[in-house]
Amino acid sequence: MEKEDLIRKAGNYVFTLFKEKLSKKLVYHNYKHTFEVVKEARQLADDCMLPEDEQEILLLAAWFHDTGYISTYENHEDESIDIATAFLREQQYPEERITQVCRCIMATKQGQITHHLLEDILVDADIANIGKDTFFATAELLRVEWEIYLGRTFTDLEWAQYQLDFLLSVSFRTQPAQARFSKQLSKNIQAQRNHLQELSKKKKKKEKKNRENLAQPKRGIETMFRSTYDTHISLSAIADNKANMMISLNAIIMSIIITYLGTKSSIIGAEFTRNPILMIPVGILLATTLASVISAIISAQPEVTSFRLRPNKLTSRRINLLFFGNFTKVPLEDFQNGMHDIMRDKNALYNNMITDIYYLGDVLKNKYRLLRISYTIFMIGIILTVVSFVIAIAR
Repeated sequence: MEKEDLIRKAGNYVFTLFKEKLSKKLVYHNYKHTFEVVKEARQLADDCMLPEDEQEILLLAAWFHDTGYISTYENHEDESIDIATAFLREQQYPEERITQVCRCIMATKQGQITHHLLEDILVDADIANIGKDTFFATAELLRVEWEIYLGRTFTDLEWAQYQLDFLLSVSFRTQPAQARFSKQLSKNIQAQRNHLQELSKKKKKKEKKNRENLAQPKRGIETMFRSTYDTHISLSAIADNKANMMISLNAIIMSIIITYLGTKSSIIGAEFTRNPILMIPVGILLATTLASVISAIISAQPEVTSFRLRPNKLTSRRINLLFFGNFTKVPLEDFQNGMHDIMRDKNALYNNMITDIYYLGDVLKNKYRLLRISYTIFMIGIILTVVSFVIAIAR
């Protein structure tokens, strides 16, 4: 009776401790897991026909074996031993038995060597889950815990392989545990193998799909690239038309001015001779039209974005083998090999098209910048010419 009272006190103490201090993020190592370990330990102790005093030590260790999780995740066994020792001393539990409880708790640490039947029973109770049909569900809870507390992330395939390796590496240490759990453990191992094979087949199928000989872009991606190319080409044509318009207009104005200034015997020439101040607006107009036409010509002239290209750098993200400014700098054989690589690799194809669009945009940026300068100079020139002409006439 006294033994049951102490074990009940320990259970109540652990329940309150977990309720108040255990993180809710511990979805596996929580009170539910501890309660199941105690339950399995009690059953295995009965099967092994342990004396009452040894059962007491075993169950106390089962209650306290995971209490260290309230303060630390790794090496929690040491904290569990401290918590159990403090509680048992408060209950005036014999020191030699406290030492045995602590040894049982430490035996649950992974890779630890056991030296006593009590330790073997507690270890079997702690891993009893691998011999139950709930193994796969609870294993996912452990996976979540490791991601949160240890930063260990797994793909589904990696986790399935890890779980299979674990199932094959562990074994129950006591005869009662082997009798109770071995059958289901064998089923779990086979089920895990089947699951791993399914995931491996899916992965291989996905990899095979990605390793197509020719790139197969989706319709939406094709539409995006086609639309982007059309837009850039249209904008380039508009810029060239605007530049040609400015070149023609300014060329006509310059021709008229030069012709009139060269006609010394004409009425206009005589008028300029009698009023030299009129040369100021004419000079302003001539200078601004010249600057404007130069900017327009620079904007309209062909521009090729290029840089030094080395054959061994054909796969660089800056290289565009679809653009003549790049591929004409490499030998034909290297160009052919590069094109074959592009046709085999969808990502390489997309990369070249993206690079092409980028440099088309870079050319367009320069075109429209020069056009803006040309139009601005022309507008300012017209304004200054009119203002200076009005001032000259008024004088």
